[in-house]
Parts: sequence; structure tokens; C-alpha cells
Amino acid sequence: MAAGLALFISIIAFIFAFLAYQKVGGLGDVKKQGEVLTQIGDAIIKATTSLREKTADVLDKMETGLRSKEIKPTPGTETKQEEKGSNHIPKV
Repeated sequence: MAAGLALFISIIAFIFAFLAYQKVGGLGDVKKQGEVLTQIGDAIIKATTSLREKTADVLDKMETGLRSKEIKPTPGTETKQEEKGSNHIPKV
């Protein structure tokens, strides 16, 4: 008898829980949150791609600037390293 009463009370509690879940949004709210998170994820991917491209452009410009500013020796002012040849590595 006590087990039957406990079962009846648990079924009533389950019904109330289900009704409360439906009142606060149910599965529709979960779907909305999923769509919002998908949109946020897409925006992050676009921003990351844009930032990656801008960084690559800046690094390319820096490289070009540095390579154009390299000091080229004038004739007759070679260093000892250049006189020995570029394959010579000094011993430490």
C-alpha cells in the first residue's frame, strides 16, 4: 500500500515538473540557444579569419621593409668574413 502511494505521488511530481519545464520554455528555448550559439561561432570564425589575413599582410609588409633596408656593402669595403667566403663558418 505504501509503495503504491509513493508511486502515485512520484507520478504527480513528474507531471508538475513537466508542466513547469514547458512553462519556462521547454525544448524551444534550447533550440533558440543553439541557433544563437551557432551564429556566435560563425561570427568568431569570420573575425579570426579576418584577423589572420590582416596579420599576414602586416608581417609581409614588415618583411618587405626589412629586406629593402638591408645594408649592401659598397665595393672595396668587404669585411673579413666576406673575403674568406660565405661558406666559411668561424670556429668557436
